[in-house]
Amino acid sequence: MVLRERVSEHVYLFQSEVYAQVNAGVIVGPKWAVVVDTLALPEETRTMREFIARELRLPVRYVILTHYHADHSWGAYFFPGALVIAHTACRRLLDTRGREALEKVRQEEPAYQRVKLVLPHITFDTGELRLRLDPKVTLRLFPLPGHSEDGIGVYVEEDRVLFAGDAFMPLPTFMEGDVDQLVSSLKTMAKIPLENLIPGHGQVVLRGEIQDAIKSNLKYISEVRKYVRYSARYRYPGDYLGKVTVEKCGKSPALLGGVAPHLHRRNIWEFFRRRFGVYPRTSDEEEETEVEEA
Repeated sequence: MVLRERVSEHVYLFQSEVYAQVNAGVIVGPKWAVVVDTLALPEETRTMREFIARELRLPVRYVILTHYHADHSWGAYFFPGALVIAHTACRRLLDTRGREALEKVRQEEPAYQRVKLVLPHITFDTGELRLRLDPKVTLRLFPLPGHSEDGIGVYVEEDRVLFAGDAFMPLPTFMEGDVDQLVSSLKTMAKIPLENLIPGHGQVVLRGEIQDAIKSNLKYISEVRKYVRYSARYRYPGDYLGKVTVEKCGKSPALLGGVAPHLHRRNIWEFFRRRFGVYPRTSDEEEETEVEEA
């Protein structure tokens, strides 16, 4: 259910085999550990906790949340002695949207009945926050918005490993965020000396592939912009955009366990709405309206 990989001397990666290849991690010091994000299902985060206790034999001092989305944050309650660190907006979003979403899930999924949201104890919204596990392990936390307004990155300085959260995924998504901020965040990542880039979902990107991976995401965003602008020439822009596949924008439909086409469509529809104020009209919708009027 959970894949585990030792990425570097101080970094372990945990990846869900069940939900969209979501990633979480543990950063290890000599006396204590830091958890970066949790996993989507309670039993998956429990597996992380058991590994830390049984194999690493370290207390968890901090849990860092890269953003508020459930698949990255709801498992923080498994580490009751830890301080939770996140963006200031993450605390607000967990306390509003997070609570609403959890109440709905509890009604449908028994596994979430015992889940308790933990609001961040330490927050920041600008600049950089630094943590030292020891003189040889330094963490730098800084904003990486775009996928969501509360996104942050966690850089393990000595190992040159970046937890990018959902600001970097095999297919960029920005339905809740801001595409211009996402472009800026990707360009920020490109300037950081990295051995490994850990995305919010998907496989670890290795040093020789990082720059190309970032360029691929920037190109995808550029292609989405282009097609959305061009679609405005059509009476039914939704018909035109419906034919703009994820492949046409330079990405594989097999990414993220095959959900890439669905996420791509949501990207395009949302980008159109933000640019023109409405979702793209389709001929099918007009035919349905004519039938209702008749």
